[in-house]
Amino acid sequence: MKKQKVVLGISSMLLIFLLSACANGGEPSQNENADNETETQENVNNSEEESDSTGEMDHSEMNHSGGEVPQGLTEAENPTYPVGSKVILHADHMAGMNGAEATVSGAFDTTVYSVTYTPTTGGEPVEDHKWVVHEEIENPSEESYKPGDQVVLNAEHMKGMDGATATIDTANQTTVYMVDYTDKETGEKITNHMWVTEDELSPVE
Repeated sequence: MKKQKVVLGISSMLLIFLLSACANGGEPSQNENADNETETQENVNNSEEESDSTGEMDHSEMNHSGGEVPQGLTEAENPTYPVGSKVILHADHMAGMNGAEATVSGAFDTTVYSVTYTPTTGGEPVEDHKWVVHEEIENPSEESYKPGDQVVLNAEHMKGMDGATATIDTANQTTVYMVDYTDKETGEKITNHMWVTEDELSPVE
């Protein structure tokens, strides 16, 4: 009889031990929950930082509609696309632009540059920005600049551009155009967008 009681007692203890082990294995401890929540929050923060970093280089911050024509810019006497011409844009300076139908609102003879600069607001350098005209450079020289020259920008096409030091990437004497068009993605009407070059346009057929 005593043996039966001993065996029964041992069996009961084993059963309790097993049930307790299963319960602990099925539910994480409070420390484990806290660790998981911390890791999740760190992942969210990292994702937000990566998104912010990308946004600093994003041309979505570009000013779609232009401001005043820079002083000293000379109107083209005989442009390929006179003011009022209907054209198709072949440029992707910003989303919704490439392939859009546009109306020429200005045509000017000047030297046009693509430039690389670091925004005055901080962030990564903006490479091969298109376009800046000669008259949008601070205290421009009489002669056109050459690739490799360093200049200070006097333009507000993008946040952090005005006053930034830039390196000339390309230089081309040509006719540049201001255009009005409707953004193909958002339907927004863009007026006096600065700038597109002649090889970025084609006539409406």
